[in-house]
Amino acid sequence: MQLNDATPAAEAAETARDSASVPAASPQVWFDGRMVAIDSPQAPLTTHAMHYGSGVFEGIRAYATADGGAAVFRLPEHLERMRKGCELLGIDFDVDAAGEAVLQTLRANGHRDAYIRPLAWLGSGTIGLDVAPLSQHLMVATMATAVHLAGKAARLGVSGWRRNPASSLPPLKLCGGYVNSVLAKREAKQRGFDEALFVDGDGYAVECTGANVFMVKGGEITAVSHADALDGITRATLVELSGAQSRPVALEELKQADEVFVCGTAAEVAPIASLDGHEYGDNPVTRDFQQRYARIVRGQDPAFAHWLTRV
Repeated sequence: MQLNDATPAAEAAETARDSASVPAASPQVWFDGRMVAIDSPQAPLTTHAMHYGSGVFEGIRAYATADGGAAVFRLPEHLERMRKGCELLGIDFDVDAAGEAVLQTLRANGHRDAYIRPLAWLGSGTIGLDVAPLSQHLMVATMATAVHLAGKAARLGVSGWRRNPASSLPPLKLCGGYVNSVLAKREAKQRGFDEALFVDGDGYAVECTGANVFMVKGGEITAVSHADALDGITRATLVELSGAQSRPVALEELKQADEVFVCGTAAEVAPIASLDGHEYGDNPVTRDFQQRYARIVRGQDPAFAHWLTRV
């Protein structure tokens, strides 16, 4: 099946609502307004996003809840950030229609604990850099949860690469921008680390390849802030929960912390065991965050039910 031009948002949402909500026999994806088998869509080899990375994605999580259902954590916030990225590329993006597509895909696949990947991209029409003539597409895939960093205490290494500066590439989830993370992650693994930390030219920590950074010193919690870092939704969640101070943090200060942890949709809250060989000790504050975050995303804390979109 060749890619077709994007279905108008209103029609897409109506199609999603009308689809069955029982698990499919094989994995399904929402693709331009309809549910299809995951291996059936085919993109032309001239697809613009394949050549230039002209797409926008999000990473979102759904969780099984104690009442036997499922809920998506902070779905509107994720899709609003995606809309901002799409706007930069001139891709039409309807937040409400995309949200309905996410829920429909979860229902079609019978997923409760799941990682959700919506992707909007530019297709065919020209091989040049003018995106105006190009077709536009949207898909949503859901898959069994694979936790980034596997929830273990990770070994962190300072990357030899610099993070894309915000003055050159906005810190949003633009597909092409993540080649930067791929290079840093690959280098880190080759050096025996689990994850890479980007540091700027002045020695300040930026973020990891797919997670924001926090530190704990003397009981005070600090959220590392940097203009080149993604404005993480999990980061904002933890800042709200803890009242953490958000400020720039130098690499040397980070090494002197009592605890360091990273956070993101995929990573959730992950402790750091070491940074460039500097070992950290016990991490009681990180564990408390892990436990509280787990309760909230699974609907066990009514005070934060507004962060959950029921499937």
